[in-house]
Amino acid sequence: MRIAIIGAGISGLSTAFYLQQARPDLELLIFDANPEPGGTMHTVERDGFRFEAGGNGFLTSKPDGLDLVKEAGAEHLLLPSSDLARRRFIFTDRLHRLPETPPAFLSSRLLSLPQKMRVAAEVFIPGKRDESDETLQDFGYRRVGKAFTDVFLDAMTAGIYATTPDRVSVNAAFPLVVRLEREHGGLFRGMIARRKRQAGPGGILMSFKGGVGRFIEHLQKTLTADWRLDAPVHGIRTDGAGYRVLSSAGEDRVDQVVVSATAPAGARMLQDLDAELAARLSAIDYSPIAVVGFGYRHLDHPLEGFGLLTTTAARLPILGVLWDSSIFPDRAPAGGKSLRVMLGGQRNPDLVQQDEDGLVETAREGVRLTMGVTSDPDVVFIKRWENGIPNYPVGHLRAMEELFKHAARYPGLHLNCNAYRGIAMNDCIHNSRVLAETISRP
Repeated sequence: MRIAIIGAGISGLSTAFYLQQARPDLELLIFDANPEPGGTMHTVERDGFRFEAGGNGFLTSKPDGLDLVKEAGAEHLLLPSSDLARRRFIFTDRLHRLPETPPAFLSSRLLSLPQKMRVAAEVFIPGKRDESDETLQDFGYRRVGKAFTDVFLDAMTAGIYATTPDRVSVNAAFPLVVRLEREHGGLFRGMIARRKRQAGPGGILMSFKGGVGRFIEHLQKTLTADWRLDAPVHGIRTDGAGYRVLSSAGEDRVDQVVVSATAPAGARMLQDLDAELAARLSAIDYSPIAVVGFGYRHLDHPLEGFGLLTTTAARLPILGVLWDSSIFPDRAPAGGKSLRVMLGGQRNPDLVQQDEDGLVETAREGVRLTMGVTSDPDVVFIKRWENGIPNYPVGHLRAMEELFKHAARYPGLHLNCNAYRGIAMNDCIHNSRVLAETISRP
């Protein structure tokens, strides 16, 4: 059987890996519009500094990422985050350390005493009686109060989805907290119950020596496939019981197709096959993101922590700053320090459209306002993602049910990327494993 995998990001590569594990006899064709695989998992080295174009790793609180690393024989590449990564900060009117314990929360100046009491009163708030979808903002206001939502949940949403709590579905984007309320009647009760069930500590952030790109290179070497890199696909058509994939490399007939490109790219590929299916894909919105990395050979700021997130109320031009060289020391040469600034998202999507000089100046202003850093960086890295992070608004779960129901009209056509059922690396790997098992099943 001949299978085309379109999109060589982590979803496409994981699908290929697990298909090959289950059925070594399969003939795999892997397409990507870029000259190298990895998608957003791409590491750039400049003058001894390493910058990630996208995410910098995965959490071990879910098994999927770690399982893939082990099964692919890449354990020697694993790099755990440093202890400093536990220190996280939120910028409101000034920089505050994110409290990690109840005593730290009580002493924090992020909320007033009455606002903290409202959070503590969460244990007395009755659980939601129905399973209707709601925004994270509605959920937060209902359970922990407006102040906590507008500070903590707002900053968290910016860091994960580059959006705001009023634009994201808690059911789709944060299903765990919904389950905690549904199964235990509240968040605090649920967290206590989960802690009792867990045999060990929570997960930690893991990356790879030399950056996430090293793992992509390793994973590529494990795959026996016909690689069609730098070959954008512009059409998918039915051909008897199979499909024809039309790309800049020509036409290829295959038995099945896995579309692991972004939803907008998938829509363009499938337009001639099924306009309604393409329209459903086009309806999936994305947050534009610009990543600006700065490398300093000498910087007075200690960068002791994971980094900082800003709140919407702070009205700053940046979403947050990752202190990369403190999280993973090999991201900067000896004596040097590096960080990455995140711009845009749903708060300020127009900022992503600036030219490179504008992006750098905006990032420098954000670093100055939040961290007091005015030093000129020695190295600069810029990456712009027009379709950065998919949005999961209210109604997303229902929309995805309808999307996959419609796609099921085409046996052998599969959709698999982070636009549908989870954006994190663990989610992508999990969904890819499940899909590979489905395809390889007799």
